[in-house]
Amino acid sequence: MNKKTIEDIEVKGKRVLARVDFNVPQDETGAITDDTRVTAALPTIQYLISQGAKTILVSHLGRPKGVTPKYTLKPVAEHLSKLLGKEVALLPDCIGDEVVNAVANLQDGDVVLLENVRFYPEEEGNDPAFAEKLASLAEVYVNDAFGTAHRAHASTEGVAHHLPGVAGYLMQKELDYLGGALTEPKRPFVAILGGAKVKDKIGVIQQLIHKVDTLIIGGGMAYTFLKAQGNEIGKSLLDAKNLEFCQEVLANSDGKILLPEDVVITNANPFDGGEEACETKVVSTSAIPADWEGADIGPATIAKFSAAVKSAGTVVWNGPMGIFEFSKFANGTRSVAEALAESEAITVIGGGDSAAAVQQMGFGDAMTHISTGGGASLEFLEGKPLPGVVALQDK
Repeated sequence: MNKKTIEDIEVKGKRVLARVDFNVPQDETGAITDDTRVTAALPTIQYLISQGAKTILVSHLGRPKGVTPKYTLKPVAEHLSKLLGKEVALLPDCIGDEVVNAVANLQDGDVVLLENVRFYPEEEGNDPAFAEKLASLAEVYVNDAFGTAHRAHASTEGVAHHLPGVAGYLMQKELDYLGGALTEPKRPFVAILGGAKVKDKIGVIQQLIHKVDTLIIGGGMAYTFLKAQGNEIGKSLLDAKNLEFCQEVLANSDGKILLPEDVVITNANPFDGGEEACETKVVSTSAIPADWEGADIGPATIAKFSAAVKSAGTVVWNGPMGIFEFSKFANGTRSVAEALAESEAITVIGGGDSAAAVQQMGFGDAMTHISTGGGASLEFLEGKPLPGVVALQDK
């Protein structure tokens, strides 16, 4: 990574504005149901504390329309205080006199959290005046929010025009693992793409097909590729606008692409009536009945995909193999996760649903790296520059 990190600058006694990603899932009471993003930011926060910085954390939560009590960061401040073993005060706002005064009274090693930066529409609009107000609170800027690095917002990109900006440990780790997989993979290099629609992964496919040794395609997007081969796919997901793209990719892939050989099909949509209402059977991909739909990969496909993973040197995975939210259709995703866990390969999970699935199924600790950014990791894999990274200082 050619960007400066927090270890490349002096932070002792300085006010440091640290952009973190505390956009955590919560239940109806506001309690945090998954603190992965909070714990992922701890190494950077703990380093700043140990170095005697005055740390000012800034984050968004949800998609509020103006000041919305439901989206206060108060539960996050309380949880972070417990994790750090020291008080993290939630300031009443993210700009304004009260915040300026509170920041002026910080002692070396103190940590405060600004209130939800998205309470201001100027945040997502990357308003220069708003970015300048945020930046005026500090002397140094640290971006540790990889999950929002693909957005050019005031707190992710704008403030770096006013303060020297460097990467935190999580940002550095994300760029090192995702970047390393793309530029210097240990071979064989296998990429696994799943999820619903081909259109969401066109850029990734175009980037990866020239770099990988094997490209595995599962999930809902596989049925458009199967249709492109001339198969009947019944009521399975079809991205009709991108059939021609799939045909071209298959024709020019040099045999690198692995598609399902068999699938678990259902006669009902589990999202409509629940999985209890779904009859299921395993069929060849050339024998899907017209009134059934594919919902997971079958046992022969699991064996084929798992064999490719087990012999790999590097595996990047983005997107589940089926409707993993329902146990009847989770076996493909679980089996692929298990194959990665048992593999000796460098395993990088590219955020989003695949990251959630790996964690839920208990395989998280066995992976080399699980990205905290869904959209950001996808755009990084597409080869797009991330505004929040571009804005940081080069080494």
